[in-house]
Amino acid sequence: MAATFEFSGRIARPVEEVYEAVADPQHLSRYFTTGGAQGRAETGATVTWSFHDFPGSFPVSILEAESPRRIVLRWEAADSATHPDGPYETTTTLSFEGLEDGRTLVRIAEQGFRDDASSVHASYGNCSGWMQMLCAMKAYLEHGVNLREGMFA
Repeated sequence: MAATFEFSGRIARPVEEVYEAVADPQHLSRYFTTGGAQGRAETGATVTWSFHDFPGSFPVSILEAESPRRIVLRWEAADSATHPDGPYETTTTLSFEGLEDGRTLVRIAEQGFRDDASSVHASYGNCSGWMQMLCAMKAYLEHGVNLREGMFA
């Protein structure tokens, strides 16, 4: 069975603000993409994300951007360059739900990993990275703190 994952967390900010923290490259660059982000997350766009902990820039295809509800993206799997069956992509869905108390429930799910040890290992890395992104976004939006600053460079 191919690896997939989903998790969630709550951020004490309105749903529109939380959505923009992912869609707007200026915000994303302040807490997640340590090497910067280029391009707004809009349906049909290809944006670029860079990280100090992984060399190079990553093209990210935005399959769907429905403000302020969800962003669906596709990008090359972490083990794609070395996978024996060749390159492949995974799909990540970020969902944003405004709660009655003014907070936002953020759900992140990724699927499309292949059914082998290499891909399962890659899924663990991605799950860890997305959880770190969610924690960093919470610290940034609620307290103005960049948890990833200086962490990898």
